[in-house]
Amino acid sequence: MRSVRPSQFIFCTCQQGAELALKREAAARAPHLRLAFSRPGFVTFKLNDDAENSPVELPHLTFARSIGWSLGKVRGDELHKLSNAIWQLPAVTGIVREAGIDDLHVWERDSALPGDKGFEPGPTPLAIEVERTLRSAAPLTVERLQRDTSPAHLATRRLGRVLDVVLVEPNQWWIGYHVAVSRTDRWPGGVAPIDLPEHAVSRAYLKMVEALEWSSIPTKPRDHWVELGCAPGGASQALLDRGMLVTGVDPAEVDPAVLAHDRFTHVRARTRAVPRRLFRGVDWLAADINAAPNFTLDAVEAVVTHREVNVRGLLLTLKLPEWELALPEQLSAYVARIQSWGYQDVRLRQLAHNRRELCAVALRSRGQRRRVRASEALSADSPSRALPRRDEAHSVAAGPHFISK
Repeated sequence: MRSVRPSQFIFCTCQQGAELALKREAAARAPHLRLAFSRPGFVTFKLNDDAENSPVELPHLTFARSIGWSLGKVRGDELHKLSNAIWQLPAVTGIVREAGIDDLHVWERDSALPGDKGFEPGPTPLAIEVERTLRSAAPLTVERLQRDTSPAHLATRRLGRVLDVVLVEPNQWWIGYHVAVSRTDRWPGGVAPIDLPEHAVSRAYLKMVEALEWSSIPTKPRDHWVELGCAPGGASQALLDRGMLVTGVDPAEVDPAVLAHDRFTHVRARTRAVPRRLFRGVDWLAADINAAPNFTLDAVEAVVTHREVNVRGLLLTLKLPEWELALPEQLSAYVARIQSWGYQDVRLRQLAHNRRELCAVALRSRGQRRRVRASEALSADSPSRALPRRDEAHSVAAGPHFISK
């Protein structure tokens, strides 16, 4: 389904500041693309002459939060006129006529770095208002969009055909199209519908919940997790809220609310000082260490390669104090190193709630993802409340993934 090509242009949204890393990765992994229009958090590419008449798929890019085919743009200052103009665009009417539209995704490009002055990616009042208006104005040929003019909180069904409206500026909207192949394709702007609960002790809670939802690793309640660099405890708290047993390793203090939890154990030490017997019987290892990627990978390697340790999977945050650490060859090196430890299925993504960092998820084999779970989707109201799936489980997560041969 990703090979559907309704135009010669591709759009990507990303974190503000990640544009150069995204462009470099596109140049390395998708040389058939050349840069077109760019703004902070929004980048477009055009197919080169060699690719115009060839089958082309949307590339997997680590720093692309969302990606689709660009259908053009509209400008103006009146909401209803802009909405009507979208439904009258030749490219949009062509998609409606030939393929149909199952859902509508509307979002604003990021206005700041996640976490700065309380900013978090996700629905904004303007995006909600635009979505309502667009749904109300939808032509009868896509009447399903008119049935609910409130903001759509349920994830788009798998393989659903989505019309994208990116509010690059309040008066400049870019229009796109994609098919919801992966889990993140089903979320407007590639942002998981997560709210930070009042009891969360840090925004690391958001990162952990999003990582679990994106990666779809087959963890379950009562699995034993160890988190390296756990203080003050937000990510561990997210795991505890999902019923996990958690051991947090960090020389710094952990919030009393997390320490008081009966399924949490704090080991107040640096990773290298922790006896390896602590990791016996551990199912999953997480790490969010405030250091460059190779320091984190050194700490994790010392644990998972020990003869007495058999961890099923890894969920790692790789900090990027310099963007040079995000060059395509560096990303490949991180993946190759993790695979050398026996984890064949490695996936990278800059999560919507990451700052200047990446999430790396690794499993022993791709077959681990085929484990059936009762429910996986998030509700818009609570990160811990699951909705029944409306589609079969995905075998492939979003973002670049590397499978050992």
